[in-house]
Amino acid sequence: MNKKSKVITAAAVMTSVLALTACGSSTTGNQGAPAGGGANKTADAKKSVEIFSWWTGGGEEEGLKALIQLFKKQNPDVNVINAAVAGGAGTNAQAVLASRMQAGDPPDTFQVHAGAELLDSWVKAGKMQPLNDLYKEAGWTDKFPKSLVDMMSKDGKIYSVAVDIHRGNVLWINKKIFDDNHLKPPTTFDEFFKDADILKAKGITPLALGDKEPWTATMLFEDVLLGELGPQGYDDLTQGKIKWDDPKVKQSLEIFKKMLTYVNSDHAARTWQDASQLVAKGQAAMNVMGDWAKGYFTSDLKLKPNVDFEWTTTPGTGSSFMVISDTFGLPKGIKHPEETKTFLKLLGSVEGQDAFNPLKGSIPARVDADPSKYDVYSKQAMADFKKDALTPSIAHGSAMPQGFVTQMNQAINIFVTQGDVNTAATTLEQDAEQNK
Repeated sequence: MNKKSKVITAAAVMTSVLALTACGSSTTGNQGAPAGGGANKTADAKKSVEIFSWWTGGGEEEGLKALIQLFKKQNPDVNVINAAVAGGAGTNAQAVLASRMQAGDPPDTFQVHAGAELLDSWVKAGKMQPLNDLYKEAGWTDKFPKSLVDMMSKDGKIYSVAVDIHRGNVLWINKKIFDDNHLKPPTTFDEFFKDADILKAKGITPLALGDKEPWTATMLFEDVLLGELGPQGYDDLTQGKIKWDDPKVKQSLEIFKKMLTYVNSDHAARTWQDASQLVAKGQAAMNVMGDWAKGYFTSDLKLKPNVDFEWTTTPGTGSSFMVISDTFGLPKGIKHPEETKTFLKLLGSVEGQDAFNPLKGSIPARVDADPSKYDVYSKQAMADFKKDALTPSIAHGSAMPQGFVTQMNQAINIFVTQGDVNTAATTLEQDAEQNK
């Protein structure tokens, strides 16, 4: 495949995925339109930097604005073009990005998840510049976990800078429901089903699910996989060392199938925010979602952690951290490389990460950030991030090729309806073979 074909293929994949992603969580707003003034060409002064993202929702937009304000304070002679694209939980932005990359008009830097979404698309297509010199100049070689740097690297070259970390294996709990029923947050599948039976017998929906967008069901299943296989087994599965029709995967499907018997009947018509709201309002007891849900609870719904809601890791994953990281890279052929490198330096600095993450609800990617700037949930997540086994998310494009993620969403969507374990396992194995 020649270089042009590779670029077109990567862009087509990025356009067709349309499966992402909740850490750019806004599903409302000006669909597909640039936010904050957008990529206004008339504002493209000689010294500028264009920042492309899908951060237009509550929390994430405030975090980006704080980052931009800090950059302007440090670089008053550089114009910042906020080219954020609203809507579709990031899918609109990815379609716009793919179109611009195909047309040879890359933004100076763009939001992309660490892992396969970065490496198997834009890096593989030869569209990105390595940042090893920037890491060396900024003294970052020991400031990010090695496993995270590996998710941004290919053949020894680092291709992006991580600004935040979200955790995907979190079980959110309505504290009042659990207190009233004298329940403890479950840490194993057996404890989960025991609690679920008690709640169900009292007419309470045990587990809220909103899989109107299919990635949420995929995300729930990947957390079951992590709990059943453990971090090493999960990594072996995503790296092709364990087949998708392995008995442990089938057992995970059985557990997932059983969990679905405890969810709200209208799950297919609800978004993840709707499901989170069921827990917030006491209409359901638990919900599995990434920790952007914490930002939704505290920023949008004004709930207090450890008062209105509490949390634990999803069953069986107490020593694992399902990591989802937003990163920014340096595309080839951009208009303002020097200003962009200056922005990336701020992005990877303690000051930049501490300005951004408390507002977005995420934790810093650096391990030396100041915990005092973060709330009680984030402090715990920061501590766990340093010691737990980091596992990249499939649902959010970090662990598997984008083509597989799209097919997995389809397979899990069918499984949620039909519940055929053998068919699902066989389909997933075939999908994995096709995307090697």
